[in-house]
Amino acid sequence: MTKHLALHETLDLHELLTFKNLCLTKTTTMSKLAQDEELRTILEADAAAGMQHIQQIQRFLTKRGDDV
Repeated sequence: MTKHLALHETLDLHELLTFKNLCLTKTTTMSKLAQDEELRTILEADAAAGMQHIQQIQRFLTKRGDDV
């Protein structure tokens, strides 16, 4: 199995990373505007999960698939 990402895989990951960043921005903004406490809790949990996903994608891109 190869240890490097193909160009199309790298581009797909960059597209996914951009989408995840947009979602995180929107979730963070909306959680500050939410008045319902349960909704705010859900949005904050989603933001935390989104940050983890972004970090995982960034690690995957910087390691180029090695030791992932």
